[in-house]
Amino acid sequence: MIDLKEKIRNISDFPVKGIQFKDITTLLKDKEAFKYSIDEITKYCSKYQIDYIAGIEARGFIIGAPVAYQLGIGFLPIRKPEKLPSVVERVSYQLEYGENILEIHKDAINNGDKIMVIDDLLATGGTTAAVFKLIERLGGKVIGASFIIELEFLNPREKLEGYDVFSLVQYS
Repeated sequence: MIDLKEKIRNISDFPVKGIQFKDITTLLKDKEAFKYSIDEITKYCSKYQIDYIAGIEARGFIIGAPVAYQLGIGFLPIRKPEKLPSVVERVSYQLEYGENILEIHKDAINNGDKIMVIDDLLATGGTTAAVFKLIERLGGKVIGASFIIELEFLNPREKLEGYDVFSLVQYS
């Protein structure tokens, strides 16, 4: 077992003053830590019958795409505004330091598709809850969400109640 906390760098006051940013680029460059993270999240996801992995831009792409590949299923990119070329469904949500919008192609999900959401970090749960709404609005069934990092002290699971949530590293 690898101690992933040793591989994650803290950056003070990023992206705004007062935030302690958990930087996974140091974990990603470590081949053993990166492989371990992907393998563990894949193991968790393999317990479920899922049709797609939905990765949240941008670090959710880095984690989600290799998990989808290992599971032999498709990958759905959840993007920031005006990055997708076709007709989109969008949702706005609150960050711990502002507001943003996420989009997905309207034809990405069929009614009843089972989807696991993946991102690098679970902070307040606001982004993930917004993605759940986006998926469900298009008729998809959210199976759960997987993360490398969870900031437990922000109580993110309160916003995700009723869904299965998995994280590799927790900060209390």
